[in-house]
Amino acid sequence: MGSKDGSGAASSGGGGGGGFFSSIAAGVRSLGTAVHKSVNGLVGYEGLEVINPDGGTEDAEAEALRGRWKQEDRDSYWKMMHKYIGADVTSLVTLPVIIFEPMTMLQKMAELMEYCELLDKADECEDPYMRMAYASAWAVSVYFAYQRTWKPFNPILGETYEMVNHQGISFIAEQVSHHPPMGAAHCENAHFTYDITSKLKTKFLGNSLEVYPLGRTRVSLKKSGVKLELVPPLTKVNNLIFGRTWVDSPGEMVLTNLTTGDKVVLLFQPCGWFGAGRYEVDGYVYSAAEEPKIMITGKWNQSMSCQPCDQEGDPLPGTELKEIWRVAPTPPNDKYQYTHFAHKINSFDTAPKKLLASDSRLRPDRYALEKGDMSKSGSEKSRLEEQQRAEKRTREAKGEQFTPRWFNRTDEIAPTPWGELEVYEYNGKYTEHRATIDSSSVADDDTDITSIEFNPWQYRANGVGLRLVSAEIFPCI
Repeated sequence: MGSKDGSGAASSGGGGGGGFFSSIAAGVRSLGTAVHKSVNGLVGYEGLEVINPDGGTEDAEAEALRGRWKQEDRDSYWKMMHKYIGADVTSLVTLPVIIFEPMTMLQKMAELMEYCELLDKADECEDPYMRMAYASAWAVSVYFAYQRTWKPFNPILGETYEMVNHQGISFIAEQVSHHPPMGAAHCENAHFTYDITSKLKTKFLGNSLEVYPLGRTRVSLKKSGVKLELVPPLTKVNNLIFGRTWVDSPGEMVLTNLTTGDKVVLLFQPCGWFGAGRYEVDGYVYSAAEEPKIMITGKWNQSMSCQPCDQEGDPLPGTELKEIWRVAPTPPNDKYQYTHFAHKINSFDTAPKKLLASDSRLRPDRYALEKGDMSKSGSEKSRLEEQQRAEKRTREAKGEQFTPRWFNRTDEIAPTPWGELEVYEYNGKYTEHRATIDSSSVADDDTDITSIEFNPWQYRANGVGLRLVSAEIFPCI
């Protein structure tokens, strides 16, 4: 796995590594990135880069004209977007639905639960280092879904997403802030609890977008009582307008056991010349004393394996490389590159009884896009955004602030590699809400779930929780 200096020092969250792992990382980074081409031949687009992960045997113009865009759409989108170069475009609401997938960011947050059985295995594992190996494989597993090149819808303030009927979990997510866009989620089953405050920061570079995961993810394993914290690498979306869009996540992922001090440091290798290194992930489980205990290797789009190692990071004699995760089969030729689990997330099969009216599944713009009606999706998206602005004006006129229903903002400001984060915590009210429904006759309600009108609008007045209903009622889905 490269040269080693024997020190065995691990890196801290998001920072540079030390010891032999640092040597590995430096060696990998020296390979360079995929071939960059300037689109100088296209009038009006001088200086834009088209990045070909396959190595670049074609000229820039031929590669630039490939992808999902028609020429007129590409020109129109560039005219709209070029003024944002260098800016954070996270909150931009004027993007065309042609680049969207029929899913919201809250649902994307739930995709991390596809292989949550790995957390079950981590909780059941007696070996503290294998426990970390299983947990890190879980953290890597979601990147197969994250390679999709479509943009999810920004959630409306107060929007929620619920998920059940998967590995015994109960999942709730809520959009807790509009500016900046922030979501919070809580998930639980018999083996673990999962809590995240999610806030994305972006940088638009003309034909690419860097996405910084300015959030905090923590997992508590119930049997061992350990608490884990995850710091993922950034993600870069290449060829947004010109060329074939593709995703890379170069950098370090760090999973820290806050209870014991053990740590996993994984390097997501950057895509190099002719695709060299693309998808590859390598690293180690370290003890609290910064000694390597288990080597981990694989590809985030295929599988991950591990093997016990010595203090030099070499495999222990008599041991074998053990596969601990493999990507599940996917639907062939899926329009949005969805996995079977992604389709389950969008379906009502994973919805609980008495679904909240604020649930992402009920959004008319998302639903219209799922049915292939882009015109209706665009008009519904505009209508929701205007309704959100109208509700904000109403709330400000009353001198009130939005209050999340299922999460509370804490006084904690958490440091991350990309800036500080306001932390939200689960308040437990959703557990009480769901228990009340499950223990009552409401659970047997046979109301057509698709007839529920999407309604996330809420604010507080005179200390009483009220729900603001628009004068313009959305048609039932």
